[in-house]
Amino acid sequence: MTFVQLIECRTSRLDEMNRLIDDWVEQTKGRRTATHALVAKDRSDASHIVEVVEFPSYEEAMRNSNLPETDRIFRDMVALCDELPVFTDLEVVRDELLTEITVRRFFEALQAPGELSPLNDLLDEDVHSHDPMNPQDTIGLDGVRSEYRMWRGAFDFSMTVEDVLAQGDRACARWTWNATHTGDFLGISPTGRRVSMTGLTLFRFGENGKIAEIWWQHDQLGLMQQVGALDELEQ
Repeated sequence: MTFVQLIECRTSRLDEMNRLIDDWVEQTKGRRTATHALVAKDRSDASHIVEVVEFPSYEEAMRNSNLPETDRIFRDMVALCDELPVFTDLEVVRDELLTEITVRRFFEALQAPGELSPLNDLLDEDVHSHDPMNPQDTIGLDGVRSEYRMWRGAFDFSMTVEDVLAQGDRACARWTWNATHTGDFLGISPTGRRVSMTGLTLFRFGENGKIAEIWWQHDQLGLMQQVGALDELEQ
């Protein structure tokens, strides 16, 4: 079970504390067991500093605590603080990465029946979309929605999100797309053929938590072959 240690202290020497943490990270490279660390400053009290350190388990946290460098950094940290740091040990009982949830909601919205949703709860108003099938990037929510409506008008499709990996303000999804060609697609009349495609989509999130930029990578050549666009070339 994931284990989180919350460390609170008061100090006016945050720059020195940051340098201390940097030194510890360098000295324990390859041996520390922490997977994520975050240092934050209280907006209403600049001397109130909170550090959140995540470990795969309590046992791994104890291994980290037993490193000689960890003991040294604790003594040096106490010297920088106005009072003794307060430690809170937390067992994680629920962990939701909001960027991953937003990505999954995005793909659900693309394939939802009926009219395409406004998507303004998921996409930034100035969202940028990069798709190798388009000669130019699509910029803005209206343009992106128009692009998605084109796909929905040309194909009756479903998408399966196989994996989502998220870190910081970026997320990447691997997906499978299965469809029936039911409408005009880039000048190709509907064929009724069953088609499929796999791809990756990279997302960048803005400060408002919405998707600000999208990069699509998919088997466009394979799709064109499946709808018969390459038939004459292959003869």
